[in-house]
Amino acid sequence: MLTPADFLEATKYAGAATLTLAALTALAFVLGWGFRFRMVGITSFMGVLAVGMFGLSFEPFSPTVIAGSVPYQTVYDSGAAQIVITVPQSVTPSELEATLQQAASNLLKPSRLGRPDQVATIRARTLLHEEGGASRLLYLGQIQAQPNPETGDRFTVTVWSDALGQLPADNT
Repeated sequence: MLTPADFLEATKYAGAATLTLAALTALAFVLGWGFRFRMVGITSFMGVLAVGMFGLSFEPFSPTVIAGSVPYQTVYDSGAAQIVITVPQSVTPSELEATLQQAASNLLKPSRLGRPDQVATIRARTLLHEEGGASRLLYLGQIQAQPNPETGDRFTVTVWSDALGQLPADNT
């Protein structure tokens, strides 16, 4: 799979080809060649390709994997400041923290919509099946896109130990 560095390298070549074609197009106009208007289209298309490759060099395609995390699924995403993921009932506090870190690095991008005063938050939950066939959502922790003053990290992680204590004992 191509990486952002590969796209940045390809952007250099596409940019050089665009500039070369632009010079050739200018020469075609000066000398009155019959294919000069075709050269305008070719040069424009190369410019669009170069800009597209440059844009692809900003966003990683492969998700970040953090050691100790567990698989999660995104169950709600407002597109702005609220995201909810689901984790298995067997999650431990250290696994939950690693999973929240991984979700933040994969889901919290600068391109997210929202007001400037909103703090992007990812909350982790699990589903508890109670007697009688009822199910209950249990929120286990959250990570917010604001610097943690204690550790200096980019994100503030909160794990709710009282919620983790409500998980079935045979799973933890």
